[in-house]
Amino acid sequence: MKSFSLPAAGGIARRGLLKLAAAAAAGALLFSGAAQAQAPAKLKVAAIYTVPVEQQWVSRIHKALTAARDRGEIEYTFSENVTNADYERVMRQYAEQGNKLVVGEAFAVEAAARKVAKDYPQTAFLMGSSGKPQQPNFSVFDNYIQEPAYLTGMIAAGMSKSGKIGLVGGYPIPEVNRLMQAFIEGAKEVNPKAEFTVTFIGSWFDPPKAKEAAFAMIDKGADVLYAERFGVSDAAKERGKLAIGNVIDTQPQYPETVVASALWSMEPTIDEALKQVKAGAFKAADFGQYSLMKHKGSSLAPLGTFESKIPADLIARVQAKQKAILDGSFTVQVVDKEPKSSAR
Repeated sequence: MKSFSLPAAGGIARRGLLKLAAAAAAGALLFSGAAQAQAPAKLKVAAIYTVPVEQQWVSRIHKALTAARDRGEIEYTFSENVTNADYERVMRQYAEQGNKLVVGEAFAVEAAARKVAKDYPQTAFLMGSSGKPQQPNFSVFDNYIQEPAYLTGMIAAGMSKSGKIGLVGGYPIPEVNRLMQAFIEGAKEVNPKAEFTVTFIGSWFDPPKAKEAAFAMIDKGADVLYAERFGVSDAAKERGKLAIGNVIDTQPQYPETVVASALWSMEPTIDEALKQVKAGAFKAADFGQYSLMKHKGSSLAPLGTFESKIPADLIARVQAKQKAILDGSFTVQVVDKEPKSSAR
């Protein structure tokens, strides 16, 4: 008779443990794969800029999208210094690459940008624009920061000794006009006799030209300058005059020159757009409202180095006006027409 021998008890135990370990490892791999499958894919977002990302207006959009990328919410790619002639091609390229949201500035390329949007109805487009939304997927936005611009106008008039204020802008388009108009009205509230010199340099990014325009205003007696463009604060600094910033806070770079700034924050606008795209609910709309102070899309920059240099009664007036804006008892009117010089 053939004899059989039983394996040692230790061998059985070892084989059992090995089987259990293998099963556990397989389970872990399955769980890991399931978890990866369930993890939401990052939203692909692209942006197209006609100027460097360091430029004031564009830098706010870039900052908001970079923040969303750093949160792990989106994949973000962008192109800067894109010419108007090449804008349509870049828009189409980003749409073809599967980006779910394309952000940009359509001011000089309205017809081309809207044509692209029609050709890619499944892509959401959020474009800086002077026009209206275009169904179903072309939404518009802009820096509606006329409220803090009004407040900075009050400060400018209160700090001016000559009563002569200069304003240097890029182009006389509604987006610039409304900020200058609000600034002027705020200044008039403090000094109804204030005189204004207004110049447009015909460029979105030409600091030397803006600087020269500012020098000309200073030569005519202006002692406070509204720096809608880069270069103006440099002129004010060189001549010992004061400047008011726009869109970003440049006081750290000009601690003795920039008194106050009207700040723009694109985070509320971008966050709302991302929320809608993720929910599959994006539709053509005007996102301009998200730049208002009540949505924290704009604000008056901290007075910083000038806090003790601005008269207390002027600060009190500005704070009271800001409170009235936020509680709705005062509305800064949107005036899009080109401002004119009033200086004699």
